Amino acid sequence: MTDTRIASTGLVDESLLDCIRSCAECAAACEACAKQCSEAGDQAMARCIQLCLDCATLCLACIPLMARGSEQYKALCRLCAELCEQCANECDSYDDDAMRDCAQACRQTAEKCRAMAV
Repeated sequence: MTDTRIASTGLVDESLLDCIRSCAECAAACEACAKQCSEAGDQAMARCIQLCLDCATLCLACIPLMARGSEQYKALCRLCAELCEQCANECDSYDDDAMRDCAQACRQTAEKCRAMAV
């Protein structure tokens, strides 16, 4: 079995690397949550699906900007933190373990992105 964790190469600051990992994990959780919600076929979950997909997209967009030290990553991380919180709140409104797991991943990423945005 291959270790798929992102390895520290010395090219990226450890705190940025930690946020990159969190963004990747959050994106995966949000994609899985959106899939589960869409399979449920409940129109009431449309907002959750949209927030999860938007959150996943924004988390993935943050990764290359942080990795290359873009001047814009702080602004994008700030926006990502806000969207992660919105997604977490929406997912927490459902009584479902997988959705709570998504909410937890979103909150963790929101915290890490906020730290990067300062």
